Amino acid sequence: MPVHLRTEGGSASSQAGGIGGCFPTSFVDAGGEGPGRPAPGQRALEPPGGRSLHAPAPIAQGRAGHGALKMGDQKDALRKIITTLAVKNEEIQNFIYALKQMLQNVEANSTKVQEDLEGEFQSLYSLLDELKEGMLMKIKQDRASRTYELQNQLAACTKALESSEELLETANQTLEGAENHDFNQAAKQIKDSVTMAPAFRLSLKAKVSDNMSHLMVDFTQERRMLQSLKFLPVPSAPEIDMAESLVADNCVTLVWRMPDEDSKIDHYVLEYRKTNFEGPPRVKEDQPWMVIEGIKQTEYTLTGLKFDMKYMNFRVKACNKAVAGEFSEPVTLETRAFMFRLDASTCHQNLKVEELSVEWDAMGGKVQDIKAREKDGKGRTASPVNSPARCLQSPKRMPSARGGRDRFTAESYTVLGDTLIDGGDHYWEVRYDRDSKAFGMGVAYRTLGKFDQLGKTSSSWCVHLNNWLQVSFTAKHNNKAKVLDVPVPDCIGVYCNFHEGFLSFYNARTKQLLHTFKAKFTQPVLPAFMVWCGSFHVYSGLQVPSTVKCLQKRNSATSSSNASLT
Repeated sequence: MPVHLRTEGGSASSQAGGIGGCFPTSFVDAGGEGPGRPAPGQRALEPPGGRSLHAPAPIAQGRAGHGALKMGDQKDALRKIITTLAVKNEEIQNFIYALKQMLQNVEANSTKVQEDLEGEFQSLYSLLDELKEGMLMKIKQDRASRTYELQNQLAACTKALESSEELLETANQTLEGAENHDFNQAAKQIKDSVTMAPAFRLSLKAKVSDNMSHLMVDFTQERRMLQSLKFLPVPSAPEIDMAESLVADNCVTLVWRMPDEDSKIDHYVLEYRKTNFEGPPRVKEDQPWMVIEGIKQTEYTLTGLKFDMKYMNFRVKACNKAVAGEFSEPVTLETRAFMFRLDASTCHQNLKVEELSVEWDAMGGKVQDIKAREKDGKGRTASPVNSPARCLQSPKRMPSARGGRDRFTAESYTVLGDTLIDGGDHYWEVRYDRDSKAFGMGVAYRTLGKFDQLGKTSSSWCVHLNNWLQVSFTAKHNNKAKVLDVPVPDCIGVYCNFHEGFLSFYNARTKQLLHTFKAKFTQPVLPAFMVWCGSFHVYSGLQVPSTVKCLQKRNSATSSSNASLT
């Protein structure tokens, strides 16, 4: 008896449909029977165990799942196509909108420049008309003046001629009557009349000339200028002169020149930004370009800068009345300066640090401790006598360390900078509150002890102001103090030359030298500060002032008078 094997996944037609029609439909016979279906009266061959030779269910499901998976991939692909088309359609729509906007702008801008051109020509016409009227008036005035003079002279000559003709006629008549007894008398009268006749007192030279050539004009040059009128050219890109540009005293003087002379330039625009990267400016930069407009000269000085980054980028463009040219090739100038911040993790818990400002807080870090003691009945109310400041006389009474803020404790109200000085020369300034009870500033090794006060150990140098009970201004090092007989400024500059071992303090305004330590630093130092019952603010990112450099050069050859403190 023939045996029909059931194909995996059912009939051939269903299989063909399930996996994309890989089996032809003709595989099924005319009677509807095929490899996947037994003939009438026949039964499927069953293997031992009573099961028919069907494909295992997981395999059949896998094939069906494969078809479903493929359909899912097609759907995902179609969704991606739809997304791509939608994005492209949106881009095209945006571009169409931009083109329409540009068409409107072209129309509006062309109308504006046309109106401006007509206005300029109208202004030129008005100027020419005004000049013409003035010159015509000059001609009329000159003509009137000459006419007046010539007419007066003509009238005088005409009158003189008439008088002379009368005398001539009288003289002829007298001569004809020479036989008369009164001839002599008449002749004498005629002679006297001729002597006094106007004809003999007249100048027969015209008082003015009839030449008007001094009022002629020649507009050849002006005509050439008018014929050369054209639209303003785009200015050339300036060239920054690196050799003439200067960075000093936290100022930058930038100098540039034009490659070609251009009398139409109205002003320049300077742009600058800070960066930490040397070389050509980067396209992507965190710092924005700062803009300075309306510069009339070919140089500009930026003053009062804070050099908190290593370099600055600069570029310049020229502008005439209508258009700006391209930017110059950008340049990068180094702005080397000592930039540091205050390390809040090192400060005494009674010091409140915010950026570069420090304020002494009597309750700093002690509120929770006081509340806990009061809750246990062991605390006392806070008062000037029982304030936390007075409770810090012994390190044994300090609370447990909290988050690294016990770097300095007890009466060492100290905070350090976060940047080591291990070479070169550096400068920074500090402004303090004059009402502070105590204030100090200088440098210290990072090994400065947690209980050590500035200037009282061999690892720190400082100037110290005491406003408590007795006012004193001293230089301190290794527990030695020297009274400084100078006015105490409200802002002090610190200069540190590590290799030469100079630590100098200056009046930040006048640059008067307050004190100089001459030391041999055996390890890197940190800026160090202390304050009690007061506050101060640090200015970093400063270059060594030129005045300070000059003073240090003069003083470097001689030892400091403070050798006992070194």
